[in-house]
Amino acid sequence: MEQELVWKMVQGQIGYEFKNLDLLKQAFTRRSYSEENGGENNEVLEFIGDKVLDFVVVKILIQNYGHLANGDPVDGTKLSVREQEFKRNQPGYKDPDINSFSCDCNENDLTKIKSRMVSKKALAGRMDELGFSEYLIMGKGDIQNNVNEEYSVKEDLFEAIVGAVTIDSGWNLNALQGVIEAMLVPEDFLSDDTDTNYVRMIQEWEIQENGCIPWYKYQEASYTSTWYMKQENTIYQNFPLGYNYSKLKYHCYLKLLDSLPVFCGFGSSIREARMAACKLAYEYLEKHDMVFTIRDEIEDPNRDMAINQLETLARRGYFSLPTYEFEETYDDNGNPLWKCECHIEKEEYYFDEISSSKKDAKKGAAYSMLLYVLGLEE
Repeated sequence: MEQELVWKMVQGQIGYEFKNLDLLKQAFTRRSYSEENGGENNEVLEFIGDKVLDFVVVKILIQNYGHLANGDPVDGTKLSVREQEFKRNQPGYKDPDINSFSCDCNENDLTKIKSRMVSKKALAGRMDELGFSEYLIMGKGDIQNNVNEEYSVKEDLFEAIVGAVTIDSGWNLNALQGVIEAMLVPEDFLSDDTDTNYVRMIQEWEIQENGCIPWYKYQEASYTSTWYMKQENTIYQNFPLGYNYSKLKYHCYLKLLDSLPVFCGFGSSIREARMAACKLAYEYLEKHDMVFTIRDEIEDPNRDMAINQLETLARRGYFSLPTYEFEETYDDNGNPLWKCECHIEKEEYYFDEISSSKKDAKKGAAYSMLLYVLGLEE
């Protein structure tokens, strides 16, 4: 692909248009290339991006789990006059004596979630989904050693892109959060196992169908004579009569294939609006028989990959994450034997396997469960 098209594609995927395109190119440039050819590389951008990523992820976590006693958002904004009036008119409402902050998660829980979100595996996985690492600008040694396949290199690229957006946007927090949410997909980490993760399901559908991630556009709501202006070829989220529209601060427009309409969802936050738009789109795909079945998700079910394949299906919302129970026994000669049971909540059956290898027993149990959920029992 010509470089001009590469940069256009990258900007479309992350939802940000660079004023200084050289910064984006620099984010993709490894030191091995700059040492051979001169110019700047992405190492300092990576350093910046690493710190900014931590800050934005903490902001996302607090927006998701944090609360102020008087109902104001935790991002420093205030409830509108209309929102305050609506809140005070609710039965049983009392003004708080102290406008304190509380959080649904304690410090330890937040630390664990944040660690998963910014882990090397998570960031590298996102670069794989986006296909960005194949466009790294590298020196001859890096090319020969295929370093663009290494987790740490993909992690560096993710952070360097964030660093480039930081400089280009003038440290614009809204722009940075939008880019990080587009690349990271926080819903994978913040949605409960019992919740349907429509954002992930739509992303997987678009990647499989069109080879790219969905296009999102966000817009802040303005309460004028009309709440929003309807556009052609757009399907909007509907609300019951009497709904309190003042809670909905953002519109999210979602575009998939050119042959499909645009979908528009609403929410009190960007994440909520995006989830609403994705739910609307997924329901449309289901109605028109365009959703992949569970069998379409795994091209080659096999024993060696069964553990990862089961987890993939769980992440895509088909069922809860599988759990494994182990029991160690011994044969007549005193050699250890491992029994592993694979369980999925709400599934009628569990499957087990016994092997001298703990890892092999887990693979066998996972493979039996995988064939079961796919309807391919041996």
